[in-house]
Amino acid sequence: MKIYGVIMAGGGGTRFWPLSRKKTPKQFLNLSGKNCMVNEAIDRLAQIVKYEDIFVVTNQNQADMMQKVTGGRISSSHILSEPAARNTAACIGYAAIEIIKKYGDGIMVITPSDAYIRNNEKFASVLRDAVSAAEKQDALVTVGIEPTFPSTGYGYIRFENTEDVTAKRVCEFKEKPNLETAKEYLVSGQYVWNSGMFIWKASTILNEFEKYLPDIYEQLGEIGNSMGTESEQEVIERIYPELRSISIDYGIMEKAENVLVVPGEFGWSDVGSWDMMGTLHGADKNGNVSVGETLLIDTENTVAYSKKRLIAALGVKNLILVETPDAVLVCDKQRAQDVKEIVDFLQEQGREELL
Repeated sequence: MKIYGVIMAGGGGTRFWPLSRKKTPKQFLNLSGKNCMVNEAIDRLAQIVKYEDIFVVTNQNQADMMQKVTGGRISSSHILSEPAARNTAACIGYAAIEIIKKYGDGIMVITPSDAYIRNNEKFASVLRDAVSAAEKQDALVTVGIEPTFPSTGYGYIRFENTEDVTAKRVCEFKEKPNLETAKEYLVSGQYVWNSGMFIWKASTILNEFEKYLPDIYEQLGEIGNSMGTESEQEVIERIYPELRSISIDYGIMEKAENVLVVPGEFGWSDVGSWDMMGTLHGADKNGNVSVGETLLIDTENTVAYSKKRLIAALGVKNLILVETPDAVLVCDKQRAQDVKEIVDFLQEQGREELL
């Protein structure tokens, strides 16, 4: 069966402000020093999917930039632009109906645009196992990351620990736990981190939409009926912003009956905020992560990211220091997840030039 790649790249990356902005969100940034995150995601998928069969779903305001940044890796017609951000269910449904209507049924391999993966060969091997399970069992398949420490920042998936099968039956999805609960999950050997990667037939996921999200399914059907006609763009722009905003996890995965997970360990990290930069660059003997021109004296456990000017720090601990041409961020490292509050405040103040 034909395999399609779908990369979800519509996020704003607000936790990476001031580097991440509306016009250049996190997926366009070169945080690793190798390439921008969306291109790394495309090239990883190209290990098992032909470039001409890869799609990117992004925000309408970012579509032109996406075409420019990806540099011909994918066809411009495969950059699907959302008129409004409506969460992952709408994003995935849009891609599924596009594939069904224009290209024919096949296996969708869906990944975020902003994860870091160290071992691409192992990643591809896990995806091949997931594709096989989705095709043979007509199941909804997700990839689970074998936990390496008791993380409180990731959601978890509990599975039936059947040793003789690669794709394991999912028992339940768990929200981000407290530390004690995370330790219990780790010891049990029956939990993996929820990676936000999904593999299934386009027809299968649309059937699940009809069952569990019938309102969205009906609206997607109207969009699908317009595809290939002169009214396609008008219908998308009219209907898409009205789609209910709900994640694929809440809307379908937690309710569906035939859900499998393929556990894997390939150096995955959800680089969602500045405190995770150590995953990409490693830390020095004092726990500091430095990018650009920095001078850190008697400084510990600090992230320093400089675009042009020197960042000098003396006698501080547990900070995030980011310098850009028009803004400087100083943040307690434990508050890295709250950087988006700054973006919200600037939005309220109408400071568009900083967004």
